[in-house]
Amino acid sequence: MSHACNCGCSDNSNSLGNGLQIIPRPDSTPVTTQIELKISGMTCGHCVSSVSEELKEIANVQNVEIILDAKGISTALLSTSGAIGQEVLQAAVEEAGYTLESVSN
Repeated sequence: MSHACNCGCSDNSNSLGNGLQIIPRPDSTPVTTQIELKISGMTCGHCVSSVSEELKEIANVQNVEIILDAKGISTALLSTSGAIGQEVLQAAVEEAGYTLESVSN
């Protein structure tokens, strides 16, 4: 009978023989979530820097990418390793001097 990995062997142990043992490596890659923010009031590269800096200070934020729309609503794309409350995001955007219009996952 083969085991769970379907490799075809009949060994159901974690032993390779000769005293060697298979020890599965835990998956250490964090689950990444994408959050999209719509932000108004941003008009230039300085605005982008200010908002990026504030958002990167939030726990669980791994990466921030901002698509500037100087004449409308800009988009901030956040990669996170955990949940972040909307009130935390709003406070960060307001701290930078701008308005958070919406949040979506």
